[in-house]
Amino acid sequence: MALPLLLLPGLLCDARLWRDALPPLADMVEPRIADLTRSDNLAGMARDALALVNDAPHFAVAGLSMGGYVALEIMRQAPTRVTHLALLDTSARADTPEQTERRRGLLSLSRQGQFKGVTPRLLPMLIHPSRQGTPLAQEVMDMAERVGSEAFLRQQNAIMHRPDSLPDLAGIRVPTLVACGAEDALTPPELHDEMAAMIPGAKLVRFAGSGHLPTMEVPDAAGQALRDWLTPARSG
Repeated sequence: MALPLLLLPGLLCDARLWRDALPPLADMVEPRIADLTRSDNLAGMARDALALVNDAPHFAVAGLSMGGYVALEIMRQAPTRVTHLALLDTSARADTPEQTERRRGLLSLSRQGQFKGVTPRLLPMLIHPSRQGTPLAQEVMDMAERVGSEAFLRQQNAIMHRPDSLPDLAGIRVPTLVACGAEDALTPPELHDEMAAMIPGAKLVRFAGSGHLPTMEVPDAAGQALRDWLTPARSG
């Protein structure tokens, strides 16, 4: 039986985030993509995600951006069930005051009925400059539209009130991938250097030519990194 792989999307993201990175994993895992739109806190998001693997004693988990925050919450809720952990384009830190203030500005726009204006403001931080104005940029916008304004409000509330997970990193004892776009402007590479240094045995990967969404921007490289992460180490 294939290992269940619990996939956790980021803010304003859905299953499209993972689609193009999954083919290299087809013979290894059973992907289960969580819906993180219903709860307004990380604990609830983690419970929603865990409901997808109620039938599995063990599973791997990969989260990107907000999904990474949820992955770390899953490590707190179900640490003995997780066999592999992947943290992509995310951070273990709590929100800074500056980040929270920026989020409140976007929330204000959304509450004023200007949700369609939110994603254009975020887009320059989500994808590499070379992809602005491309069909991929439109796919990111379409994905955000599918998630919608009400879920955006809930997700931002969860992100703003997330705990500091740095103290938890040293206790992680499963094969861990820490990966990011080399040009990620939202969660820059140094945040991933920090996490990889604190998680015992973590593997650090940077995707050249990618911003915050490497599973969409450079899906072949992201898929290969995920495959390598899930491949058992060979001795001798």
